[in-house]
Amino acid sequence: MELFFYLVPILMIAGVLFGAGRLLLRAQRIRSAWNSGLTAPARCLRTYTTTSGGGGDTSVSTTLHHVYEFATREGRTVRFEETNGPGTILEGDTVTAYYVAERPEQATAHAPGAGKLWAGTGCFLVIACVIVVFCVGFMVAVHGMFAESGGLLP
Repeated sequence: MELFFYLVPILMIAGVLFGAGRLLLRAQRIRSAWNSGLTAPARCLRTYTTTSGGGGDTSVSTTLHHVYEFATREGRTVRFEETNGPGTILEGDTVTAYYVAERPEQATAHAPGAGKLWAGTGCFLVIACVIVVFCVGFMVAVHGMFAESGGLLP
């Protein structure tokens, strides 16, 4: 039984750390694309939305996706998909794609805004730290309860 009180917080910590790592990699990828100096006009080929959540008593979240296509300076045609872009971009619209020469498939059509990017990343990291601290504190408290009661819950 004691294992359950350690396993759940450890899994939560692992999930939060995994999410934080992915978010930091995404922020670095976008920042690299902005800083590379390479841009190209990209055409929006398709827009669509996905939903998550069950409805009813739970909230439903909708994510807007855009599929873009552009040609690199070398003439290579590249397609990439991006989430949470502006809702004002429709199929057929042209936007600026920012990309790194070595990885053009990881381009972004988000307009440069390092402050906004790092503010969002920082907010998530603060929340992640709070969750990790709470989980560690919970495990320490549970360990103390089990130690005082001789291995049984009071």
